[in-house]
Amino acid sequence: MAEKKWFQDAVVYQIYPMSFQDSNHDGIGDLNGIVQRLPYLQKLGVDVLWLNPIYKSPNKDNGYDIADYKALNPVYGTMADFDHLLAETHRHGMKLLMDLVVNHTSDQNAWFQASQQSRTNPYADYYIWRDPVDGHEPNNWQAAFGGPAWTFVPARGQYYLHLFAPAQPDLNWENPKVRESVWDIMRFWLDKGVNGFRMDVINYISKPAGLPDAPDGGTAGAVGDLVADGPKLNDYLHEMNDKVLSHYDVMTVGEMPGSKPEDAIQYTGLDSHELNMVFQFEHVSLSPNPDTRLGKWNDQPVKLTELKHSLSRWQTELDGKGWNSLYWNNHDQPRAVSRFGDDRPEYRALSAKALGTALHMLQGTPYVFEGEELGMTNVHYTQLSDYEDLESINFYHEFVDQKHLVDGPTMLKYLANISRDNARTPMQWSAEKHAGFTDATPWFALNPNYKQINVDAELADQDSVYYYYQQLIKLRHENAIILYGTYEEIDPQDDQVMTYRRHYQGQTLLVMVNFTDQTVTRDYQQAKADRLLISNYADDQGTTLRPYESKVYLLQD
Repeated sequence: MAEKKWFQDAVVYQIYPMSFQDSNHDGIGDLNGIVQRLPYLQKLGVDVLWLNPIYKSPNKDNGYDIADYKALNPVYGTMADFDHLLAETHRHGMKLLMDLVVNHTSDQNAWFQASQQSRTNPYADYYIWRDPVDGHEPNNWQAAFGGPAWTFVPARGQYYLHLFAPAQPDLNWENPKVRESVWDIMRFWLDKGVNGFRMDVINYISKPAGLPDAPDGGTAGAVGDLVADGPKLNDYLHEMNDKVLSHYDVMTVGEMPGSKPEDAIQYTGLDSHELNMVFQFEHVSLSPNPDTRLGKWNDQPVKLTELKHSLSRWQTELDGKGWNSLYWNNHDQPRAVSRFGDDRPEYRALSAKALGTALHMLQGTPYVFEGEELGMTNVHYTQLSDYEDLESINFYHEFVDQKHLVDGPTMLKYLANISRDNARTPMQWSAEKHAGFTDATPWFALNPNYKQINVDAELADQDSVYYYYQQLIKLRHENAIILYGTYEEIDPQDDQVMTYRRHYQGQTLLVMVNFTDQTVTRDYQQAKADRLLISNYADDQGTTLRPYESKVYLLQD
């Protein structure tokens, strides 16, 4: 294996700033609020904090539409507040990761404001413009948030491409001036002392030559498959590394929808000169819905055999060649315990711990999304007016009102299962009014279960999900086998239990996780283990696995 890097030992905690902690009584989380909670995060044991976008933005897509990359959204604070947060994060022994969104900008960005004025100004080619074809859009591409991926601008007599919302025009990475502008942005933040970047849909930056029509009528999914991992992506990432990243000791993770293990090895090989790791979507995109017209929208549980196959494939194929990022949920995914576990009160904590065990014992860098360490659940909204997320609202109207693919109550069930808003309800700090998140009206409604599920309650309970996650993180820091051991899948067709081994320098780790509410029996010679490293039950009943029981054994070979 190549030289070990600091990020391989790290556990990352993702903060959605808008929903984490309000400090100035406006109902919106902010940078000083994060500072207040640094001791909590230090106690948990995480090494790196990743902030979702905090840049100046009209917030059409919750900050993923950036108007000024070197200015902050005033609701989060000033640049002095950011500098203070960065210094305090480092003082508490943690590093800070920024979100870099450079596939697209906001339509309010000065570059786009100039670009749309004419075909001859200095920013005319900063975006992807095309002439109409027979009076219509240049191709059949549909945007990820619904509707055509093209919007017409009369001043230029052309359409611009936006793979996401019309307010998010795609940058033209073919233009070297665009790339230099991006390198300049990256240096600005790295020179401040930021420790790296999470890069939003970075594998979309190289578009296919000629922008051909996509199959399947140009659906968003087909467009994503067509655009992902484009012909010059390696060139652009090499240039990014050469011009910027190689000059700093940083951690980088590229969000890459549609990427496969062989792609990830290209971009993140341990000896390559591009990125450190990718966020792949395979395991969170497993959808049992047979109606492909509905994309990800469904309310069915994921099949354990498919989930295991996906996780195992990435473990096996990247071993010794690349590095995995490990996650169950984030700002774009529903809550893990509701999606992959069981959020009924009697099983919520057990299954949250089980999921943590299954993930944190794998090889790669684990990411914990805010509230995951509490076992926070989906909010289970029942009406469209409860939702804030652009994607959820747009697809409800498209599938229910326009295309009549599904009825309203069914689509609401799908939103309750899979909407991004499930992850964005405010952090639940206490049972007090507004969950201790704010003393004003929160920007977004709290999950009503905050009176039962909150930080104060978890810290007061030694058997809580929080302390279990603390244990998992500590084990990772103390046991090289968890970091570097090779992976061996056991019984891939078992549709109740996920079992695997890790092997490293004469030791074996045996990981067993029951994904059901049934009591089952499995014998993998755990009786021969030297010790039980961790379990979510107080006692060990050997071959018996109770509902959502997880246990990890260490054996000497």
